[in-house]
Formats: sequence, C-alpha cells, structure tokens
Amino acid sequence: MDSQCSSSVGSRATIGGVGNINSTPISARIESYEGGEKKCISDVRRTFCLFVTFDLLFVTLLWIIELNVNGGIEEQLKKEVLEYDYHKSFFDIFLLAVFRFAVLILAYAVCKLRHWWAIALTTAITTGFLIVKVVVSKLLSQGAFGYLLPIVSFILAWIETWLLDFKVLPQEAGDEIRYLSVQNALDREPLLHPGPVTDGQFYSPPESMADSDEDLDDKYDLEKPIV
Repeated sequence: MDSQCSSSVGSRATIGGVGNINSTPISARIESYEGGEKKCISDVRRTFCLFVTFDLLFVTLLWIIELNVNGGIEEQLKKEVLEYDYHKSFFDIFLLAVFRFAVLILAYAVCKLRHWWAIALTTAITTGFLIVKVVVSKLLSQGAFGYLLPIVSFILAWIETWLLDFKVLPQEAGDEIRYLSVQNALDREPLLHPGPVTDGQFYSPPESMADSDEDLDDKYDLEKPIV
C-alpha cells in the first residue's frame, strides 16, 4: 500500500510539475504583455511620431535653404510671409508641414487614436493643395526648389499614410489579440493543470503495534495441546 501511495504521489507531483513548467512561459508572456500595455506609447507608434517630426524638420530645412539661396533669410521672409503671394511663395508648403505635424501628433501621440481618419484628412488636404499649387502657381519657374519642396512634401505625406495603415494599426491590433488570448489561457490554466501536491495530502495509516483480539484467540487455539 505504501508503494501504491508513493507511486500516486509521484504521478501527481509529475502532473503538478508539468503544470508548473507549462504555466511559467504563459506567466512570463502575460507579464511581458502587461508591461507593453503599461507603456505610454508602443514602439511602432513612437517610430511613426518620429517620422512625422522628421517630416516637419526636413521641410523646414529645405525652406530655410531656399530662403538663403534666393537672397537672404530676412529679405525672403518679408517677401514670402509679409508679402505673401500664392503663386511664388513657399511659405504655405511650410505651413502645410506644420499642419500635418500638429494634427498627427495630437491624434496619434496625445490622444492615441486607433483609426485612420486623421492621417486620411492630412494626406488628402496635402495632396489636393500641392496639386493645385503646382498647376496654378509659378513655382516650377523658380529653380530646383520649385520642384523639390512640393515633391518632398507629397512623398513624406504618403509615407506617413503607409506607415500608419500598414505598420502601426495592424501591429497594435495583433498585439492586442495576442494579449487577450494569453490572458484567457492564463485564466483557464488552474482548471487544466492542478497545483503541486503536498506530502500531507496522501498518507497511509500507521500499522497497529498490538495484535487484535481475534489474532490472540487464533494463536491461543493453536497453542492448546491436543487431548
């Protein structure tokens, strides 16, 4: 009986050990996902926000270079800002980059929006404005920057759209689905894997040291001399 109890204890302990082995990676995964949820912003979303910032800084740099090339910053600022002319000025392209930066950072960094409507709005306004400006204005007659600034602004706006639509939103949705599946698996884990069995849960009754009355009677009958 002791051997049976010890074998049962060993089998239960083995099952409990398997449960612990299986539960360890699940616990580690749930902790990692919970740590990801506690972050202020995901890695892929932070990369998108950095690219939006790069968009603004790059367009600003090109505009400053254009101001220096055409006769100095102060004189060109007066012509392009104070004496703004839609047909000749690059100042509106700079304002367009500021508009994209403000809307996208507010929507996807501050408000943490999980929809594409904000990027669709900025890209549609940018595309329509640049097409009309290139067709109507006289930027193409003002040298290389007349080509460079509209093209760069157009390309950056569409790269932002591609990043959000094909990288940020699908990856965050997949991470959330995996997090929920791991959490559900962890909730069901106690039903699938019982905990380790302690030594006190299985025991065998101690053997009786004194013989019972029936055993004594039998011994007495055997020891009686045969008459």
